[in-house]
Amino acid sequence: MIAEVAAQPNRRWHDQDLRDRGIEPSQARRWLQKHFGTTFHTYARTVRLGKAIERLHDGAPVTSVGLDHGFESLSGFGDAMKRTFGQAPTEAAKAIQITWTRITTPLGPMIAAATSDHLVLLEFADRRSFEKQCQTVCKRLGGILVPGSNEVLTSAATQISEYFRGARRAFDVPMQTPGTDFQVSLWSELRTIEYGTTQTYAQLADSLGRPDAVRAVGKANGDNRIAIIIPCHRVIGSDGKLTGYAGGLWRKQKLLEMESGQATLW
Repeated sequence: MIAEVAAQPNRRWHDQDLRDRGIEPSQARRWLQKHFGTTFHTYARTVRLGKAIERLHDGAPVTSVGLDHGFESLSGFGDAMKRTFGQAPTEAAKAIQITWTRITTPLGPMIAAATSDHLVLLEFADRRSFEKQCQTVCKRLGGILVPGSNEVLTSAATQISEYFRGARRAFDVPMQTPGTDFQVSLWSELRTIEYGTTQTYAQLADSLGRPDAVRAVGKANGDNRIAIIIPCHRVIGSDGKLTGYAGGLWRKQKLLEMESGQATLW
C-alpha cells in the first residue's frame, strides 16, 4: 500500500481500498503506528499534501492546487494543511520540504529524513525523544516533514545496508547538522573516531580543547540526530562501560561488537 500511495500520491484512499487488497484497515493502522507513528490515512494524506506543496513551490495558485489534490474547497485544503503541518498553504509554500522514509536494519527500523541536498535525520524509530528531534530539525531548517523518497535517502539506505553487511566502514552521504557551535564541533569530532575503535567522553572533551566540558560533551553526543553515520555509539565511559545511547544500550553494544568483528548482524 505504501508503494501504491507513492505511485498515486494525489488519490484519496479509503478503507475499502485496503480491503480490496486483502488488508484490514485495523491491520494497516497498527502497522503504520508501530513503524511510522501514524495511521494509514494520515500517511496517505501527508503524501498528498506534500505533492500539493511542491506545486505551491512552483508558483501554482492555492485554489487550483487544493482542488487538483482532492479537496472540495479552499477552506478544506487550508484546514488539512494546518492540521498536518501547522501552517496555512501560503506559509507551507515557503517552507523547505524535508522528505522522510523508513530504512530496515537488523537492529530495527530507522527513520531517515533529507532535503533534496542533505541528510538531516537518521534515527531508530523507537529512540527516546524521537518526535522532539523531528521538531528540532524542522524548526532549525524552517521545514516540514513529508513521507517519500529522494536521491539522498536512497543513497543513505544503500550505505546503511552496506554498513550492516560489513561492506562499508565510512560514509559519504551529504549531511546538514544545524546546531550550536559546540554541538557542531562535537559532531564533527565524532566522525574522526575510526570504525572499530572507541573514545571516552573525557578524550573528546580534550580533543575539543574543553577538558572541563565532559558533561556538555555527553549532552551534545546524545543530541546527535544522525545515528551510525555520525558514530556517537563509539563513545564510552572512562571506566569502559557503555553509557548514554538514545537508541538503547543493547543497540550500542551490538554495533560495537559488529565493528570489532565479534558479531555479524546481516
